[in-house]
Amino acid sequence: MKVLVSGSSGLIGSALVPYLRARGHEVSRLVRKRGRSAADETSWDPPSGRIDKAALEDVDAVVHLGGENIAGGRWTAKRKAEIQQSRVQSTQLLSETLAARKRPPRVFAAASAIGFYGHRGSQTLEEDAASGSGFLAELCREWEASTEPARQAQIRVANLRIGVVLSPSGGALAAVLPIFRLGLGGVVGDGTQYVSWIAIDDVVGAIEHVLDVEGLHGPVNLVAPNPVTNRAYTSDFRVRCR
Repeated sequence: MKVLVSGSSGLIGSALVPYLRARGHEVSRLVRKRGRSAADETSWDPPSGRIDKAALEDVDAVVHLGGENIAGGRWTAKRKAEIQQSRVQSTQLLSETLAARKRPPRVFAAASAIGFYGHRGSQTLEEDAASGSGFLAELCREWEASTEPARQAQIRVANLRIGVVLSPSGGALAAVLPIFRLGLGGVVGDGTQYVSWIAIDDVVGAIEHVLDVEGLHGPVNLVAPNPVTNRAYTSDFRVRCR
């Protein structure tokens, strides 16, 4: 397939692009920069509504992973607004642009997060579970709703509810590994909160699966089948880092 990927420089995108190319797909990247672009790049600027519409005319699939890093700083009111705007605004622009194409893509896989469910303790949650409360849950509801223009245009839309991605190259794992290797890692709070995690290799494999399977649409939980409590998660890291 011809696949367009946004957020290609992020943790998931930087693993997904070479993976898809190795699997025989033709991949181009949607990037936020001005000036001369590489042959595989298409530029856009969501805050200004600028996007190269012609470049989106001949793609089979779009994977949207762009957005402000939620772990990039304290959640001040300003920071929350930046996170919300970067995700909802960019998804809305991309969704509306794809919907207006003469030849829209067959599938639009748009990132979301398991934060959609909020904090629910030990309750078992599946894709049809209701959304929770709090900033992340509200953000994810808006984020997923912004894909509606593509869905209305009969594009197959998959909302990728991604868990905590584990990769030594970045994200949560890279942040805590040095601390645990020094023997300083510990339980957060009472340790009973659940961590729904997924390894980076499984994330990219799951995204390709979403692109391939025609009947797969709506919310898709990208997590390992066995979530663990923070206490168990911490204990495992201590053992592995000895």
